Amino acid sequence: MKEKLICGIDDSGRGPVIGPMVLAGVLIEESKEKKLKELGAKDSKLLTRKKRDKIAEEIKKITKYDIRIVLPKEIDEKIMSGTNLNSLEGEKAVEIINKLNPDVAYLDCPSPNLKAWKNFVYERLKNKNVELIVEHKADKNFPVVSAASVLAKNTRDKEVDKIKKIVKVDFKSGYSHDPETIKFLKENIDKYPEFFRKSWMTFKNHKNAKKQKNLEEYQK
Repeated sequence: MKEKLICGIDDSGRGPVIGPMVLAGVLIEESKEKKLKELGAKDSKLLTRKKRDKIAEEIKKITKYDIRIVLPKEIDEKIMSGTNLNSLEGEKAVEIINKLNPDVAYLDCPSPNLKAWKNFVYERLKNKNVELIVEHKADKNFPVVSAASVLAKNTRDKEVDKIKKIVKVDFKSGYSHDPETIKFLKENIDKYPEFFRKSWMTFKNHKNAKKQKNLEEYQK
């Protein structure tokens, strides 16, 4: 009898104003899922960067995986065309499932409406025989989703590292609550437009404030 293939999908970087959102999918035989837990796979927020990086490399050795990096430009285009972030994440989850073609897919749901989001994903699948298990906190409940969480965060960290290397500034997390991120945004809002999510209110507020300041200086 054919071994059941299971897939876990999770995201990293939904909220930051700087850098991409990343979705990762991990595919493994159901009987081997326990190996992911043995490696230390858990919700990536509960792991240090060093530990995540080490576990990510081990996960890649024993699974098939697919990673989608969604750049700020794509996020902005979708948001400005009326697509919300949950739908965009659903579209990327569909791409991963279609690529990995599991028997069962476990998804960490970004939407408060589990049923509607599950239907959104299912309607777009090429293989309608895939069983979808959609839950909140799936990254805590299923090792295969924990593994996807680790790969997603590991990839997002590396993408942020690349940006920091280009701009030669450590702006910390890239999230709006981070003072170093906001300082970098204010000082470089026009210099590095490709790294910022322009559809974010944080970006819009600082962009408008800069326009107002420039206008006031011009009128002096």
